[in-house]
Amino acid sequence: MTTSIPFYITTAISYPNGAPHMGHAYEAILADVLARFQRMDGANVFFLTGVDEHGIKMVQTAAGENLTPAQLADRNSPLFQSLCDSLDISYTRFIRTSEPTHHQAAQALWNQLVASDTIYKGTYAGWYSVRDEAFYAEDETRLDADNIRRGPQGTPVEWMEENTYFFRLSAFQDQLLQYYRDHEAFIFPDSSRKEILSFVRSGLKDLSISRTLFTWGVPVPNDPNHVMYVWVDALANYLTGIGYPNTNSETWRFWPANVHMIGKDITRFHCVYWIAFLMAAGLPLPKHIAAHGFIFYRGEKMSKSLGNTVDPNILLAQYGSDALRYFLLRNIAFGEDGSYSHDGIITRLNKDLANDFGNLAQRTLTMIAKNCHGLLPKPQEMHPEDQALLIQAEDLLSRLRLTLLNAYGFHTALADIWTFVAEINRYFASHEPWRLNKTDTVRRDTVLYTTAEALRRLGILLLPFIPRAASKLLDLLSVPSQARTFRALGDETCCLESGLSLPAPIPLFPRYDSLNEARASG
Repeated sequence: MTTSIPFYITTAISYPNGAPHMGHAYEAILADVLARFQRMDGANVFFLTGVDEHGIKMVQTAAGENLTPAQLADRNSPLFQSLCDSLDISYTRFIRTSEPTHHQAAQALWNQLVASDTIYKGTYAGWYSVRDEAFYAEDETRLDADNIRRGPQGTPVEWMEENTYFFRLSAFQDQLLQYYRDHEAFIFPDSSRKEILSFVRSGLKDLSISRTLFTWGVPVPNDPNHVMYVWVDALANYLTGIGYPNTNSETWRFWPANVHMIGKDITRFHCVYWIAFLMAAGLPLPKHIAAHGFIFYRGEKMSKSLGNTVDPNILLAQYGSDALRYFLLRNIAFGEDGSYSHDGIITRLNKDLANDFGNLAQRTLTMIAKNCHGLLPKPQEMHPEDQALLIQAEDLLSRLRLTLLNAYGFHTALADIWTFVAEINRYFASHEPWRLNKTDTVRRDTVLYTTAEALRRLGILLLPFIPRAASKLLDLLSVPSQARTFRALGDETCCLESGLSLPAPIPLFPRYDSLNEARASG
């Protein structure tokens, strides 16, 4: 018996100091597509997501609402898990950093750093951004027109001085640069890789990794007056999720992570600090860090701090999970910034999903229901164009593997799939089974069978992207659950069986007849 290859993918964990927004939804969807794709390709997938409940932002937000940080976390963290569920995110574990198991893992990592002589005690004095939970050097800050000092992300910074533990980040500069040179594909896209290279080449300073101004966090081992800097704590969640420090556990075999899916604004923490921590602890390094762009709303990056967030739950209630997933994946090139609009979602929903895809399935299945007594017809002589259409799905899978797994080309992958959708539509329209219904029922049956079989293969290819509609289509074709993998695409034993009784066809997607209809309700 062979064991499937492990594949470990993570999202960044979200701050629950407010409700989730579209940026959180986008990142979860990206990671979910890769997780589903790998599962369907035979991998044993562990998919980790969750919330980062510690740090000064949580302390300040809780105080402003007359709550304890724990009460704030207990109120808001379930909102993030609920959003994942509504988006059909197929996570293996949803982690909360207040969990005792996470405290144990973070403290174990800290002890490893102490053992490697990379932690020492000193005094920190410098600029700190509460919003970013990040320390910045003087030359990374600037005064704006209102004489407010801001960090490189444009967030306000304040001067801080306190006794703290430091991590010897400066000792890892050459080792990091060598690792980047040896692993050119480690950071994606190239713009993020160049940014990290520039930052590290400019010189690394030791990093303050503990705080004494508040107590909400993971206590530093043997020094309860200090809590860990939130980024030491947060990054350790990737180890917690798969059983660290028990490296003999069943789940530890998933380490190192195959992909950390993150936003481009936190590449420094993942590509520099996290990698240096792991190097110091003697742990294997993750294979890829993929940095996506921002989601813009009204010309600004959406942020809880700026108060311009869009509640994805409203969009989910209005358009459904598949339409929102499809729009974000199809309209935004990975690594680049993208924009949301009602018009954009509705255009994609009506044209691509309802018309090109949904109408094709509806017409095909309705013809089978009306003219073949609801039984899948039996093909007779398969013409070259029939066979060519079906072969396209297998060729397409090979391209999708390259596009998604090597270049995170979600929008390109969907464009390629929709080329196949167009080919099935062209085939169906050019062979006119409604005309054959009157002149050549034998050929009609072959055309209808071929179209239905092409739809089966299309449904399988779409499962990682729009799982609800793809599953519904496969249900309508009576495809068993065990035959919904990529292995079943070209397997003749998994092809649709003639004479199979099909359920009554139902529409896969609603259609918005008016853009104003959505704007009014949104």
